[in-house]
Amino acid sequence: MKKRPLLATAVIAALTLAACGGSDSAAPDTTAAAATGVDLVAAGCPATVSLQTDWNPEAEHGNLYQLVGPGYTVDTAKLRVTGDLMAGGKTTGVKVEIRAGGPAIGYSQVTAELYKDPSILLGFTSTDEAVAHSTDFPTQAVVAPFNINPQIIMWDPATYPDVKTIADLKATGAKVRYFDGAAYMDYFTATGILDKKQVDATYDGAPASFIAAGGKDTQQGFGTSEPYFYKNVLKDWMKDVAYQYIHDAGWTAYAQSLGGTPANIAQYDTCLTALVPVIQQAALDYLGAPDTANAIILDAVTQYNNGWAYDAGQAKAAVAKMQEDKLIANSPDGTLGSFDTERVTAFIATATPVFTSTGAKVKDGLVADDIVTNKYINPAIKLG
Repeated sequence: MKKRPLLATAVIAALTLAACGGSDSAAPDTTAAAATGVDLVAAGCPATVSLQTDWNPEAEHGNLYQLVGPGYTVDTAKLRVTGDLMAGGKTTGVKVEIRAGGPAIGYSQVTAELYKDPSILLGFTSTDEAVAHSTDFPTQAVVAPFNINPQIIMWDPATYPDVKTIADLKATGAKVRYFDGAAYMDYFTATGILDKKQVDATYDGAPASFIAAGGKDTQQGFGTSEPYFYKNVLKDWMKDVAYQYIHDAGWTAYAQSLGGTPANIAQYDTCLTALVPVIQQAALDYLGAPDTANAIILDAVTQYNNGWAYDAGQAKAAVAKMQEDKLIANSPDGTLGSFDTERVTAFIATATPVFTSTGAKVKDGLVADDIVTNKYINPAIKLG
């Protein structure tokens, strides 16, 4: 099961900042990148575009594996998939390397990896992580494949038939188990959505405690994963769970957005102008025809053989849930992958006091443009 702590300040603080300088930036490209016939070599992209994820291969990363062409290789030591970076069925002239996260990087934050290894062009950077580390390890996200964070709080509907939202759990006094350091829980308790006495930071990603409680306890999860897994795969449960997305409870951070260090964003400005629309299109193509990318995901899971269990049913169900719950959807501007800067501005106002109360140093005067940008987005790429 998933272990995705949103905060790992101790890990970040222990890093030695790697030098990110080097070659000069490529000349600006004033030609808008199309989704096909893209030459990423001419655009100044690195020979291998390295993308860091936050977990083992799964359907939530499908837009990235959609980029991988035939003849790819799987590195079972470093847990990476490498192949030709494709756009519209054609090679772009460079390779793409998709790196597993979670246990593959010692459960480090992706932000940590971006600073440890500047050869990673982009990685998953959530809005809350970007706010929390806006002073010490700043990042800027360039595309948001997920419009809504898949993270949920889930409960047994048979035990709690009257509970419809996370806030309804407060009156029940039910234990709410979550990963230690999850910033959204500080928000829930600070605002009174949940009682501080009922939350429990001992969740380890395994279903054992939930099963042992027989429906009495609740826990965090992912709407694209746990509801299907608990009902269809987990033999000790095999029934529905109810849930609400933390987004709908007020914590509206973007999750799994692709971002980079300021140094890499500046150095590869021309590359990103061409690359980001390819990533947008890949997200669109994945939803329409996910089988090829899912096959790569499942092949990688099998070859990695690191204890992560994932099957075709879970992948298929995740894609359906992404669409059913509109986790992947056009932004208010009608574009797939763009950021709603008003939403980011509002989130900064919500999150700043939460993070400062935990000791994080949020940048003074932080604004949306500091942590996200729509500069490289092609507004013509959109869902249906």
